[in-house]
Formats: sequence, C-alpha cells, structure tokens
Amino acid sequence: MRKVQTAALTAASLLVFSGYYSLGDALDLLPGPVTVAYADVAPQPFPTPAGPSAKTTAPSGLDQGAPKPSRAALSGYVQAVASDAALTGGSVTASVIDVATGEELLDQSATTGVTPASTNKVLTAWAALSSMGPGHTLQTKAVLDGQTVTLVGGGDVLLADDAGDPTATAGHAGLGDLARATAEQLKAQGTTSVSLRLDDTLFTGAQWNDGWEAGNEQYVAKVQPIMVDVSATQNQGYPADPAMEAAQAFARHLSEAGITVDGDASRAAAPGGAKELASVSSAPLSDILALSLKTSDNTMTEVEGRLVALQAKETADFAGASKAVAAQLRKDGFDTSGLTLLDSSGLAKGNKVPAKLLAQILAKSAGDDGGSAGRTLVADLPVGALDGTLGNRLHDTAAAGTVRAKTGSLEQTSSLAGVVTTADGRLLAFAILANGFPANGGSAAGAAIDNHFVAPLASCGCS
Repeated sequence: MRKVQTAALTAASLLVFSGYYSLGDALDLLPGPVTVAYADVAPQPFPTPAGPSAKTTAPSGLDQGAPKPSRAALSGYVQAVASDAALTGGSVTASVIDVATGEELLDQSATTGVTPASTNKVLTAWAALSSMGPGHTLQTKAVLDGQTVTLVGGGDVLLADDAGDPTATAGHAGLGDLARATAEQLKAQGTTSVSLRLDDTLFTGAQWNDGWEAGNEQYVAKVQPIMVDVSATQNQGYPADPAMEAAQAFARHLSEAGITVDGDASRAAAPGGAKELASVSSAPLSDILALSLKTSDNTMTEVEGRLVALQAKETADFAGASKAVAAQLRKDGFDTSGLTLLDSSGLAKGNKVPAKLLAQILAKSAGDDGGSAGRTLVADLPVGALDGTLGNRLHDTAAAGTVRAKTGSLEQTSSLAGVVTTADGRLLAFAILANGFPANGGSAAGAAIDNHFVAPLASCGCS
C-alpha cells in the first residue's frame, strides 16, 4: 500500500504531512499512567516547520556524503536532558544510529533494559508486520451447526456496530453487514429461527495482566478477539465484556433482518464441522497499525501481540505474545539481550527494553533492509507537531513535520523512539528513555526530551 521504493524515499517521507487530525491527541502527552488520549482534545493547527537553509532544501536521505553529527554533540544533547530539573533523581538511556551505515553514534547506557512505556509498541508492530505482512486482514465469521449460529471472533476489534465502511480503518467491517448476509443464507435454506453462540476462544488465558496497576482499566479493555470499534471508546471507559457486546449487536441485526434469535447468546467454541454462512474482513494490518501507533491504543496493541503469538504457534495469551514478539525480533537479527516483556502495549512497568534495541529496529525499518515491514512501520508513526501523540509536541522547531516517532508515558517514564533527517541531510534512528523522575512529571520530562534532544537533533549541523 505504501510503495516507497527505497530507504531514501522513506527519509523523504518524513516531510510529508498526512491528515490524521480525526485521531486526536493521545495519552502520552499527559502525566500519569495514561496510554491513550481523550477523544475530545482539539487537533493542533497545521505546523509550520522551521525553514531549511539554502543548502538543505531537500533531505539527502541515505547520501553517504551527508555529514554525521559528532558523538560529542549527541552526548551533549542527552546530558542536557539528564541535567534538566524535570529529571531530578531520574536516569536517561539513549541510542542514536546512522541509518546509512548502521554505526551507533550515541550509546548512553543503551544496552540496559529500562521501562519503555508505550515505545514498547514499536517491538509489537515490527513483529506483527514481519510475521504477517502489511496486507494481512482479519476475518469475523458466522457459522451454522444445526439450528445454532456461532459468531466467531478472528481478532478484529474495530468492527462497526452496523454497516461497515470500506474506506475506513475503524469500522471497516460491520456486524450489521455480517448479520444481514447471514440472514440471507439462513432464509435461503428455510431457517428463520436460531440460537446464537459466541466463539471468542481464539485468545486464551487471562484477559487482564497482573503487571498492570489497579486503575488502568480506563486505559485498556479486556483482551478479547472481537469487539465493536474499541478505538471509539479509548480513554472513555470500556464495556465490561466487549466480546459479548459484539455478539449482542450481531443478534440485534439478525432479528432486524427477520431471523428470530432464541434466548440470549452463550459462549461456546464453534463445532469443527460447522458450515460458514458469511464473513467480513478488516482493513489491512498496515492501516490497523497506523491507527494503534498514532493513538497509542493499548487494547489494539495487546490484540496485535496475540496475533503474533498465533502466527508463531504460541499460546495466544500474555506470555505467548511476549515470547513470540521476542522470538520474531531475534529471527530478524536483533539482539534482545536485556529485554523483558510482560505485555505488548508497554502498560506494565515491569517491561524492560534497551534503547539500542528500539533504535536498531527503527534503523532497519528506515534502511535498505527494512522491506515492506519497515517502510510501513516508519510511515505509521506519529509525525512531530502534526498528528497522533506528537500532535501537540515539537511545534516551532526543526523537528516539526520531520520527525516520526513513537511516544511513551507512564507515571515515572517518558520515552521517544523514531527517525529524523537532520538539517545536514543525515537520516538517523534514535531512542531516548527517561525513568525514575518525580511522580506525575511526565509532561515536563517529555518537554525536556523534546527541547534538549529531539529538536537539536533535527536541526543538527553538528559535524
């Protein structure tokens, strides 16, 4: 879908302003253990990036002749972050990698695993794209056994309650469409009355992670393989049983289509010999990830992790997802030393991710070896001063419109991992993670990262 032919074009794409204002701002802009944004936050005005000098009218991408920033300058940037009053008592780890050569230009305790917050989502996104491919879709099916219709969840948690919209990501497939197609098939064989079951057995194990703090129910739903558009309720409170809510919507539309549904829906796995009546397909994975990364959606990312687990034939639970993501990273050549994963979203404080691993994933994504997975990942990241969780950050800096990065924010963690083309035209991958600063100081810590590290990196003529 994103047909970028070379890594140079990937670098150039950092300057493209795409319209995602409808997504709103995300959690990572607020202090505290929030991981998604309030839906009613007004979009930021279209940014005006700092004007480039005459010699940098266009980025040079992977031009080997573009000057690299000096190690001394980069070390100075990260030390400025560490010295900021907002980071009092905290620590900073960071890595900067030159995409063209793979050379690590900055190593600030970069191999030490620390709490990543939502930059953890970069790992899940790479594993999903690498294992399943950007074009992968998710099917929701209705099957028949005797007089029983079973609604089978296939991992789509963005279903429209009624009609789907083929031009949208959220609501691409609709439960109403599925019900009407099912009703048509039932009537064709003379069936006008059925019982209804819900098969949500695609995922196993606990639906809530013991590593998540009490009170985070506001920021992540129970992890189930079928839901009515979970993105629409982000940070607004989630249904107690999202999968059953989807089944109830399906039952309602079946009834409206002339099929009597006897009693309430119950839970049961679909029989092996059940006949498929109808199905609907989600938007492609590339679009789903764009939505989940832009808005830092915890629920969507946990679902994505379980899909990686299923692809790897691991158990579709928290442990299986963590194992599968780490295994996919190792398979793709990344060093996972120092990595501890308890979830896919980064909501668990017990996750530990080295800055170097994040930077390596992004460097490969933006480079010649990134393939479709890498190009998709870079394109799906929030853009500085423009959209998603970076929509209200980096305004009036050289990073506006030129940085693509994933944010992270927990009560005592602020992180950012992405790619940037410097003012000198050098494409860099970076990751910086601040931990242990005063509680509820996330906004100030994020500002320190922006002001002392990211903005100077983007404007760097520091060779």
